[in-house]
Amino acid sequence: MDECQFNILRELTKDRTLSQRELSRRVGISLGRVNSVVKALLEKCYIKVKRFKNSKNKIAYRYVLTPKGISAQTAQTYGFLKKKQDEFERLKQEIEVLRRETDVIDRRKNGRRQKMRHAERKKWDPIHEGSHPCCCKGD
Repeated sequence: MDECQFNILRELTKDRTLSQRELSRRVGISLGRVNSVVKALLEKCYIKVKRFKNSKNKIAYRYVLTPKGISAQTAQTYGFLKKKQDEFERLKQEIEVLRRETDVIDRRKNGRRQKMRHAERKKWDPIHEGSHPCCCKGD
């Protein structure tokens, strides 16, 4: 089962009376793609289609997940969850590395700023001899 099939099954679990046009809008794929995915789900016996009359007295379709469809959706949900958790862990590690790198960069910048402030103060302060605690700690 691909991600597109999985997303359509999830939407049909929430609302069995969705039209293919509405499925297309919710899942973010073309109407033609929804049609082919629904056909594939029917062929795999993951869903059944039942006809009914809707509130506008028109014939509409209701998609019902079969036990096989529910089982496949559950297995797929666990697989996607595991994949997302692994991805989350990798992202946390990457974020930590980036934070450490930016901390080093910030410390370097702050050190340069202190040196620049000290140099600037020497230019305009004739009494300055490296004894100011605000900028001469390391001198």
